[in-house]
Amino acid sequence: MTDRYAVFGNPVSHSRSPDIHHAFAAQRGEDLTYQRIEAPVDGFAGAVAAFFDAGGRGANVTVPFKEEAHALCGELTERARQAGAVNTLWRRDGVLHGDNTDGAGLVADLRRNQGWALRDRRLLVLGAGGAVRGVLGPLLAQAPAELVIANRTVARADTLVERFTGLGVPMFASALDTLTGPFDVIINAISAGLHGEMPSLPDGLIGDATVAYDMVYGAEPTPFLRWAEQAGAAAVCDGLGMLVEQAAEAYAVWRGHRPDTAPVLADLRRQQG
Repeated sequence: MTDRYAVFGNPVSHSRSPDIHHAFAAQRGEDLTYQRIEAPVDGFAGAVAAFFDAGGRGANVTVPFKEEAHALCGELTERARQAGAVNTLWRRDGVLHGDNTDGAGLVADLRRNQGWALRDRRLLVLGAGGAVRGVLGPLLAQAPAELVIANRTVARADTLVERFTGLGVPMFASALDTLTGPFDVIINAISAGLHGEMPSLPDGLIGDATVAYDMVYGAEPTPFLRWAEQAGAAAVCDGLGMLVEQAAEAYAVWRGHRPDTAPVLADLRRQQG
């Protein structure tokens, strides 16, 4: 019998997850299907229950359901507890389990695919929403010299600093317009970057060796990546690799082995043009 997996979101029609997981399965000839399920905004819990009741093996969760997925779970991994959000679900003995593979996917892309060092580096994260909360734990585990969270509303950045203080890395909150650089690594998670808008940032954030990463991706460079290139960044990268790497982490959680991400990412890059 074919193992069934799915990704839940609203909207979800744009998701590349089915392509990615089917490519992973093909590497070892595994028999599975992976579909997109657009759950009603007020009907996520019911849609998830119906999927697992019908024999579903595992599911991914995307916007806007990651925090609700966290609340539904009877068992959480440490990284899901840390993030306060879940993007990977499975059910065992009637209990819904949740994990968060976003941060591990980001770190894998930064370290393995891009070859960027994080240890003892000065990191800047732009934004303080759920996407940031999901990746801070794994980023801090890389032992940067310090991590600054900058947001339009400083109170939201303060909340994240309070939540993650105590993991051995100096952390600071900042407004966007009071940042002082340069930083070694800048990671953008301000969702406005998707829509052609980028908040104005101070000069001096980017030095000769600064690398810049946008957690979103598209066929064209994002406004943030264009800004970073114009400011003289040593290297820039979008978030397509993070998407593939977090999917591989989820696949390993469900099936016990981590697929080879390199050919899948290369194929997606080719399709992206």
